[in-house]
Amino acid sequence: MTATLRSRNGAAGNPAADLWKKYSKDIVPAILGIVAFLAVWQLLTAIGLIKLPGPIEVVTNERTRTYLMYPFFDRGGIDKGLFWQTLESLKRVLIGYSLAAVVGIGVGILIGVNPFINKALDPLFQFLRTVPPLAWVPLSLAALQQNQPAALFVIFITAVWPILINTAVGVQQIPQDYINVKQVLQLSNQKFFFKILIPSALPYIFTGLRIAIGLAWLAIIAAEIVMSGIVGIGFFIWDAYQNNYIPDIILALVYIGGVGLILDRFVGWIQTRIVPGE
Repeated sequence: MTATLRSRNGAAGNPAADLWKKYSKDIVPAILGIVAFLAVWQLLTAIGLIKLPGPIEVVTNERTRTYLMYPFFDRGGIDKGLFWQTLESLKRVLIGYSLAAVVGIGVGILIGVNPFINKALDPLFQFLRTVPPLAWVPLSLAALQQNQPAALFVIFITAVWPILINTAVGVQQIPQDYINVKQVLQLSNQKFFFKILIPSALPYIFTGLRIAIGLAWLAIIAAEIVMSGIVGIGFFIWDAYQNNYIPDIILALVYIGGVGLILDRFVGWIQTRIVPGE
């Protein structure tokens, strides 16, 4: 009896067992979905329906296996492992996205509190936000004359719109009761801004930030594919395509999808820590 109790207590106190019990309902379906996807992919490749290497061929390819097993190698120039390629792209995304966040939130608040400015600028913003990221690449290269600043601009101009528009909507959606409280209590503009406006608009702001981080990641991939000769995961894909290294492209797509998922979850995690009730 004592041994049984000890066994039960030991199992209950096992952190790995506790984590598995807590998350297994989410993990198992995800694993089954991935396995099913890989099996279908391999089958379609085997019967010749798609002209791409299957997952087995990707893993067994000598060149791709090198990139998979040694992501940190650096032979100089653009001959680097996928970790460094991805890191360079992330640096560009961080800079462009940060600028987009500052400008988007600032301008969004401005047009949200000022109906005249909103009416003046909204048609222009709605027009510009529909321009695809790739369409900005030649214009940014012509204007800035260098790959790096042009890539940063493409990230910025792609990511700024969801932040700006969602921030403006959030400010415009502040309940009238809150504005009445400001007038009754005669709150200063500073107190109204930090105590009422920002907390009320935060859910909308983070919605824009979360959308924008995905768009920023998409934009840098597109920009790097066109801007040859720079280290980055986008140019890595284009260079692999030029040399017919299809398994390398597939591996890079796995990196891109994984990083994009992590970025989205990271912004979502920050939202749960900052926004009340999230």
